[in-house]
Amino acid sequence: MTTPVNALIRNVAIIAHVDHGKTTLVDNLLKQSGNFRAGELEKLEGGQHGLIMDSNPLERERGITILSKNCAVSYTALDGITYRINIIDTPGHADFGGEVERVLRMADGVLLLVDSYDGPMPQTKFVLTKALEAGLKPVVIVNKIDRPDGRPMDVMHEVFDLFVELGAEELALDFPVVYCAGRDGWATTQWPLPEGQPKPKDLRDIFEAIIKKVPAPKAEIEKPLQALILNLDYNDYVGRIGIGRVFNGRIKAGQQVALLKRDGKKILCKATKLMQFEGLKRSEVDTVDAGDLCAIVGLEGVDIGDTVADPNQPVALPPVTIDEPTMTMLFRINDSPFAGQDGQYVTSRQIRERLYKELERNVAMRVESGRTADEFMVSGRGVLSLGILIENMRREGFELSVGKPEVIIKEIDGAPHEPIEELVIDCPNSSVGAVMELVGGRKGELKKMEPRGDTVTHLKFEIPSRSLIGMRGRVLTATQGEAIMHHSFLKFAPVSGEMSHRAMGVLISLESGSVTTYALENLADRGVMFVVPQDKVYAGQVVGEHNRDNDLVINVTRMKHLTNMRVSGKEATVVLKAPRKITMEYALEYIEDDELVEITPVSIRIRKKILDESSRKRSERQSKDRAEAANA
Repeated sequence: MTTPVNALIRNVAIIAHVDHGKTTLVDNLLKQSGNFRAGELEKLEGGQHGLIMDSNPLERERGITILSKNCAVSYTALDGITYRINIIDTPGHADFGGEVERVLRMADGVLLLVDSYDGPMPQTKFVLTKALEAGLKPVVIVNKIDRPDGRPMDVMHEVFDLFVELGAEELALDFPVVYCAGRDGWATTQWPLPEGQPKPKDLRDIFEAIIKKVPAPKAEIEKPLQALILNLDYNDYVGRIGIGRVFNGRIKAGQQVALLKRDGKKILCKATKLMQFEGLKRSEVDTVDAGDLCAIVGLEGVDIGDTVADPNQPVALPPVTIDEPTMTMLFRINDSPFAGQDGQYVTSRQIRERLYKELERNVAMRVESGRTADEFMVSGRGVLSLGILIENMRREGFELSVGKPEVIIKEIDGAPHEPIEELVIDCPNSSVGAVMELVGGRKGELKKMEPRGDTVTHLKFEIPSRSLIGMRGRVLTATQGEAIMHHSFLKFAPVSGEMSHRAMGVLISLESGSVTTYALENLADRGVMFVVPQDKVYAGQVVGEHNRDNDLVINVTRMKHLTNMRVSGKEATVVLKAPRKITMEYALEYIEDDELVEITPVSIRIRKKILDESSRKRSERQSKDRAEAANA
């Protein structure tokens, strides 16, 4: 009897909290699979972390996975049978949860990676919840067991408790556990190692766990074609490329297919080319059978969530469902006095086209028209995901202005509800009091506190999402930069009242011109500056933080008046305070409702929405009058 093709396929997604070692492990699985020659590996590795899978420039710079990616390896098991293993590497940060939810539809099982020190974290809970909801078979991998402060056995018990908390069925609770050091490329099912047994030299135990514990895809080749598009790529020569899984039937290169859109429309087109994954490459093939993953060329207008079906028996697969966004932000044209000096794309039409292009591959994002033709409301999972979009646009040559991130309030049972997040902070024991005071002052509720070793305390809170805007910087300041902070969406709850605003006011430029050393010297006692001598500024630009709670208009372009008078002695050398560096992430968390962040390929500036001082004061008075009238 011939073994069905799909019986030799394993589709597995690797999921974990951010920085628990997913991408490093996948890299070593690729290396040990024998799919690459040494010279090829050297070409592929690069960036700060030398990771093969993190190919996006922002991923390499930040050391995080942003986009899900596919690869495949051939593995000859101990029974002598060669299997094809499709691996999906997923993001670990909560803000990119939409990527995780979507690509899990490609998999039949998951490798749940957990750090041997951190244990289960907020995103661990999120990704595991989604995997269990999808009915995927889990294989637990306790990673970084070579850490001197690791606690692998305690972590394994914590993972079991998490499964129970999530109501996992009995089958899921019978999960296999593999202990591994992903960075060094070895794994074992026995820990601690028996006395006298040498450390393993490879990741074979992980490969074997995949083959034995992850089920082969349930698929029937005899049924009519059904394939679901779950990712997109683009090529200048062939256009859009749909990436997804064939659930039933068989697709052939050159075949006429029906593209079933999410809105119910049916488009007849031709699958001109088919490609399968081999390592990180794609190889052109003639056919792809049910149960396998592939890339399809020729599907004009294809979007994520579309079904590729038999034109004679077109039946759509269940659509991709994604949790709703929790954060929204104003995007608008850059109308500052410096508009158009740095960027190539500056019009509202160009910004609109770019935002809607983002929707094609980011199913967790929403774009709506704003109050004017030059404004757009962009919604996503968090500040980081929106920040990544802005940074990509900036690098592509766009100029724009963005407003303060705001949480999305939902109406539930006639009452306003806001998103609540689970916040986890690991901080030095000496900083616990300061952290609890900070989080408590922002309506955070302590749920768990436990020691991690002799010097670190593990704190778990429930806190409104809006409280997290600007939180990271304050936590790092309170702990001298030694805290580790993570959060993920938990639930919606009734709105808990007003939130405190930024403690300090800002310093606003009075005039346009170049910043002078003389002016900064005389303004040093007013606060912390964001600019340095020779910087170009304009009236209404925020140039520093006031040391009081009110805004102050100052002249940073003032020059020293020259006279014929001479004084004895040499002039003292001017030593200015170091300015505060304004990054995009800092600016987005720093600004208030009446401010914008100006983004160009060259510069990041903070400004007032209303640049003219008199107009700004008049608007403030009107807003105050309206508020008083409403409260009367």
